[in-house]
Amino acid sequence: MSKLSMKKADGASGASIDLPDDVFGIEPNVAVMHQVVTAQLAAKRAGTHSTKTRAEVRGGGAKPWRQKGTGRARQGSIRAPQWRGGGVAHGPHPRDYSQRTPKKMIRLALRSALSDRAAEGKLIVVDDWGVTEPKTKSGVKLLVSLGLRNVRKADAATATDTATTEKTKNGQTKSNHGGFQRDPRVLVVLFRTEQDVWKSLRNLGERVQILLPEELNTYDVLLNDWLVFSKASLEETIARLGNGESALPDDADEPDTDELAATEDTAEAS
Repeated sequence: MSKLSMKKADGASGASIDLPDDVFGIEPNVAVMHQVVTAQLAAKRAGTHSTKTRAEVRGGGAKPWRQKGTGRARQGSIRAPQWRGGGVAHGPHPRDYSQRTPKKMIRLALRSALSDRAAEGKLIVVDDWGVTEPKTKSGVKLLVSLGLRNVRKADAATATDTATTEKTKNGQTKSNHGGFQRDPRVLVVLFRTEQDVWKSLRNLGERVQILLPEELNTYDVLLNDWLVFSKASLEETIARLGNGESALPDDADEPDTDELAATEDTAEAS
């Protein structure tokens, strides 16, 4: 079991938290991840594509000309595939692209993806968001404090804040983003109750994605460069993917089974 230092809203390190090896420390199974991601992308397809065959195109019931004696090639219908306005041969038709993936394979792929991000050091757990009201400015400030936005390039310490351009090999110009790196893709895992943080981050564009703990999946983990958890959402994820470990804090009171049994007996007697 490895340890990870949690972050505070200002980017400072906080208390340490344990990351179980069965969720964040396994050897990534690339083949399983590939199969699960392929199934996810296939399930997103609408499958509503359609073409008409020669039997479905209107018209073409009569033979255009007689079989012999005209000197032209024999034809049976003006709606044959070789005719303009005719039907389509072997064209696509509506179908279901979804694949059946075993639950154990889905869990293994997700644990492999989480372990890969943890091994790369691209996992952040936030102890306190420090957001008291829903403001996009607060969300930007939070990402900057965590080092996930407005990161300067290593060779651009003297670059100005204004965007400059540089020449490429084919003579075209490209922007160097004013000496900043391009913002990484960030996946933030939140609970529905964390409304202020949710509303502060939801309008920051396609490079910031928000998911619930139960919505966490292999494709979105691999699509994003960084994973950001709150302490509560991390515990929920560990409870979902781990070996039956509880997501409750260590100091939470366990229910007394004797008291529960006594209560049930009293209810039955009454």
